[in-house]
Amino acid sequence: MKQSFETVAIVARRYSDAIIASINAVEALLRRNGIDVLFGAQTLAAMEQHDPTGSERAAVADQEMGDRADLVVVVGGDGSLLGFGREMAVCGVPVVGVNRGGLGFLAAISPEHIEAKFSEILEGRFTIEEHFLLQASILREGQVIAQQSALNDVVVSPGGVMGMMEFALWLDDEYVYDQRSDGLIVASPTGSTAYALSAGGPIMHPGLDAIVVVPMFPHTLTSRPLVVPGNQVLRLRLLNDSSSAPQISCDSQVQIRFEAGDEIQIQKHSHPLKLLSPSGHSFYEACRSKLDWASRLGGQKLR
Repeated sequence: MKQSFETVAIVARRYSDAIIASINAVEALLRRNGIDVLFGAQTLAAMEQHDPTGSERAAVADQEMGDRADLVVVVGGDGSLLGFGREMAVCGVPVVGVNRGGLGFLAAISPEHIEAKFSEILEGRFTIEEHFLLQASILREGQVIAQQSALNDVVVSPGGVMGMMEFALWLDDEYVYDQRSDGLIVASPTGSTAYALSAGGPIMHPGLDAIVVVPMFPHTLTSRPLVVPGNQVLRLRLLNDSSSAPQISCDSQVQIRFEAGDEIQIQKHSHPLKLLSPSGHSFYEACRSKLDWASRLGGQKLR
C-alpha cells in the first residue's frame, strides 16, 4: 500500500522501563528516517521523568492527534491499543501497536522486531485493515442519556456482586428471547478473541460483518452464542430490578450505570479503526501463536 508518513505520534498508557525502551527505539528509527515525531502529553511527561536530560520533544493533546499525525504508534498491550483505538477511529488515522503486554492480538509488532518491521512500514510494506467498533447507547424514555464506543465488546452485567439478571433481547424490531443469566457479552469480530472467547463464544475473522452475542452463565443449557448480521441493532431491556447497580462495560475500561426500564442499544459504530500491520501479518498465525493451536502436530503445510 502506497502511503507516506511525515508525522508520527507515539503514545502509551503505562510506563515501565521496558515500555520506555521500546518508545525510544521507535523514536530513534523514525528520526533517522526524517520523520517528525510527536508524543502524547502523558507519554512525554513519563519519558522526561525517566530521562530529564533527553532531547527536545514535542507533545500533542489527544484531541489534536488525529489532525497532526499521519500514524499513531501505541506501545503497550492490547488494553492500551483499545483505549487509543476508540479515540483515533473517529479521526481516521491509522494505528499500529508495539506489544509490551500479554497476548498481543491487536499489537502486531514485538519489541525485538521494531527495527525490521518499522523499516518495512516506512518502505510502504504494510496493510491497513478496518475493524469496526460497537456503539452502545442507553435510552431513558426515548432519549439517549449515555453513549460509548467499544472496539472489543460491550458487557451488560448486574454490577457490584455478580448475580442473575433477567432481560429481553430484540434485533432491530424482531424479538429474540427472554434471558436469565449473569449478563450478556456483545462482541465485534475483533473482540471475539477476548472476553467472548473465554465465555465460550466463537472466533471470528476480523473482516466479518457480524456481531456475536454470548450469554454469561445462562440459566438454561439451550442458550448458546448467537452470531448476527453486523448491520442490525441489538436492543436490550431489563425485566426485573433485582440488581442494585446494573451497568454496561465497554472494553472493560468504561462503565456506565443504567436502570430497569432503560433500553440499551448496541450497533456498529459509523467510524472503523484503521489498524496497520506489517507485511506478512496473518490473523491465523496470530491465533496459532497466541492460542497455541496444534503446536504438537508440527504445523505441516499443504504441498
